[in-house]
Amino acid sequence: WATARSILFIVVALLAAFEFGARSVGPSASLSARARMQDRVFNLSANVDGLQGQIDFQKMQIERLERIHAYSSRYGIGADLAASIEDIALSERIDPKVAFELVRVESEFNQRAVSPVGALGYTQLMPETARRLKPGITRSQIFDRETNLRLGFRFLRILIDQYRGHVHMALLPYNRGPGRVDGLVRAGINPDNGYSRMILGR
Repeated sequence: WATARSILFIVVALLAAFEFGARSVGPSASLSARARMQDRVFNLSANVDGLQGQIDFQKMQIERLERIHAYSSRYGIGADLAASIEDIALSERIDPKVAFELVRVESEFNQRAVSPVGALGYTQLMPETARRLKPGITRSQIFDRETNLRLGFRFLRILIDQYRGHVHMALLPYNRGPGRVDGLVRAGINPDNGYSRMILGR
């Protein structure tokens, strides 16, 4: 900001100097000087815009690092894992707060977690779900950090879209399976098992 203000001050000073000088010379010289001054002002304005863009980008990077540090401290996990969860969640259009809670509830941030029913990794993906999202994927690939987070968050996004943006409802089939939830609803049974409140209510 200090740099941007300095440049704007220079622009104003140049304009003032130009007006003062233009009044002390003839009309043709004044027109030529005006054209040169306009070019300089244009270039300075472009530089100011470029600096503002750099400042905005650096601000965004600092804010991202602050969020990652906060998540890392809150959940007691490495900054690299916190960065992966935040970045992949955002790229899959999942609220990072929901993403972190989902990973906490599902696996307690254990990359090698395996549930009694065979769900795998950070987001506790069922192998058949992973294969629908990425045909040909192997069991060992499901444990890969980036792959597991991306497919888990993508599956949640599909469910959120299916339930018209209702995250609470989307979390139920994520946990219990779409077929199971649909069957309960058809039978007139409330499928809510408290899972979504474990994630959204914390």
